[in-house]
Amino acid sequence: MQIIPVIDLKNGLVVHAKRGDRKNYQPIQSALTSSTSPANMVEALLELYPFACIYIADIDAIQGQFESHANHFELVEQLSQQFNKTQFWLDCGINQMNHRALHANHIRPVIGSESMDSLINYKAVSYACASRHVLSLDFDFTHQLGTNELFETARYWPDDTICMSLSYVGNEKGVDLARLNTAIALNKQRKIPSRLYAAGGVRHLKDCLLLKSMRITGVLIATALHNRTITFEDIQRIHLE
Repeated sequence: MQIIPVIDLKNGLVVHAKRGDRKNYQPIQSALTSSTSPANMVEALLELYPFACIYIADIDAIQGQFESHANHFELVEQLSQQFNKTQFWLDCGINQMNHRALHANHIRPVIGSESMDSLINYKAVSYACASRHVLSLDFDFTHQLGTNELFETARYWPDDTICMSLSYVGNEKGVDLARLNTAIALNKQRKIPSRLYAAGGVRHLKDCLLLKSMRITGVLIATALHNRTITFEDIQRIHLE
């Protein structure tokens, strides 16, 4: 199973995501580095472990639906060039087929269901990037976010799909097993199953091993890395076993 660190960006800084309350995200306090600079944070994460992939959530772009003055696209491009052995997944509120993140080298676009108002729009965006995107199935406390068809069938899922429980992010209360099990059941309908990733609530090695036993491909983690409840040895064990 793969561990994918998450970096949330707001106002040019790395912030600590908690329960999807994006307006109130505060600068990160991390045991890995005292810096809130995105480049320094990537460096600190790669010093912890040579991660093959890092997920970046551009909070300003997601909230503003990529208004020109409110995104970190150039910054992420710079990171992808500076750390060119690492793949970056970028969630930046993509909801148009001409969004430049769909065509950027070394950056894999994440299409969040919360940004999709219709299946037609999703299909158009998917076609625009030749289906090289990652789909994020987004949930808040009680509801799925986005067009229903993405949650009712796995027919429209790409090769990689995230089950993103925003209300579980940063709360250190464990993973959203109910929604993950629903996603697993839907995924079985596909001839070639999508690779499933869990996001939100992972606390420690035990949670990771549980997800691994469920045949989850990977897990997106932030808090547990920053507070060191998941260590280098844990990551090595999860990746290698």
